[in-house]
Amino acid sequence: MTLRISEIFHSIQGESSFAGWPCAFIRLSGCGHGCRFCDTAYAELPGTDMEIDTIIDMIAKIGSPLVEITGGEPLLQPEVHPLMEKLCNTGANVLLETGGFLSVANVDPRVHRIIDLKTPSSGVCKENNPENILLALRQKSSTQGMFEFKIVVADREDYLWARKLLQETRIMDACTVMMGVIFEELEPEKLARWILDDRLNVRIQLQLHKYIWPPDMRGV
Repeated sequence: MTLRISEIFHSIQGESSFAGWPCAFIRLSGCGHGCRFCDTAYAELPGTDMEIDTIIDMIAKIGSPLVEITGGEPLLQPEVHPLMEKLCNTGANVLLETGGFLSVANVDPRVHRIIDLKTPSSGVCKENNPENILLALRQKSSTQGMFEFKIVVADREDYLWARKLLQETRIMDACTVMMGVIFEELEPEKLARWILDDRLNVRIQLQLHKYIWPPDMRGV
């Protein structure tokens, strides 16, 4: 059983509630949604076919207890599900970062799901899958904390869109919501002020890896 892999590397987790921790990354190839601010467009390239057991062995050699599966859009490849299951069975803390276009309903419940909510400036806002919000709102206590949402804003319009969505759905009461800025597109200070002025119950995040290494640098 194989997956198309863009890259596997060891780095510092730059986003999400796990930001700052050393992490092994498995980036799958393929997406096709064309988000305006995509910073991993190279993941659209075909990549390399790899056996799941080979991937598991590479992660074991890295030796990180935190592993993230990302893309591209990792859920496009059905074989990602047995990969996640096998990684969880090793005892790793497994994260899935998905663009939010596809449902996470069938993801192994041991996996921490990080789900994008695309804003209007992305150009693909209408492709957000509403089922993911419903799943987070319905999560049982046994899976509490296994969902988080990520919203990246480029301007005031994006922020107002996000504020409306969060206030209407109340997903802030069910799970962590991270809100950040498009790197070098919006000053973090502006977003911080908007969040404080509105008493919005979200966590602000910066793309930590882009402050440590050059923004266009791939896996290290």
